[in-house]
Amino acid sequence: MLLAIPRVILFDLDGTLVDSAPDLAGAMHRLQQERGLPLSDYELLRPHASAGARGLIFAAFGIRPEDDGYEALRVAFLDIYAANIADKSRLFAGIPNLLGKLHQQDIAWGIVTNKAARFTDALVPQLALSATACIVSGDTTPYAKPHPAPLLEAARRIGVAVEHCWYVGDDLRDIEAGRAAGMATVSVGWGYGNPHHPIAWNADMHASTPADFLALIGAGV
Repeated sequence: MLLAIPRVILFDLDGTLVDSAPDLAGAMHRLQQERGLPLSDYELLRPHASAGARGLIFAAFGIRPEDDGYEALRVAFLDIYAANIADKSRLFAGIPNLLGKLHQQDIAWGIVTNKAARFTDALVPQLALSATACIVSGDTTPYAKPHPAPLLEAARRIGVAVEHCWYVGDDLRDIEAGRAAGMATVSVGWGYGNPHHPIAWNADMHASTPADFLALIGAGV
């Protein structure tokens, strides 16, 4: 379903704009090395990058936030990651062109992520994303996605009604948050989410590539 061209497009960060999996997996490997443990396979860790420390610690150690030892691992992992946050992280192929086309069409764009501001604020300037109209991090509001509060805060900061916004993400919680906020939603096929059927998340639209996304707004490639 093609909807009216929005005034604002809000993007998830990890897995949508930025391929941060190499640095996140690298931090996990460093943590495992420090503990004398075998390194988890990168392909095992990569699909969990959007879920941050919680997802990666579960993938590598099989423990959840309620389990003993989780908090110590989380703190150690995040400290390592913070020191190496943009060593190998890059914008996904096609994203610079996509953002340039939005600028040409006078469509504002923003970032709404579950990544804590400590990390978002360090990463964004290093990846040429500072032209964003707003950044709402995982700890900007009392709630994180899939709660709609971060998306509503982004719309408030930009000064646009939710019906004029699209939210774009690679994970089911992105689509749930966008829907709950009253925004049109776009699932993408190039991130860390379901690699086969993100359309099953019932997003309003789907883009397999950044070029497909540009076609949704009539911007071509």
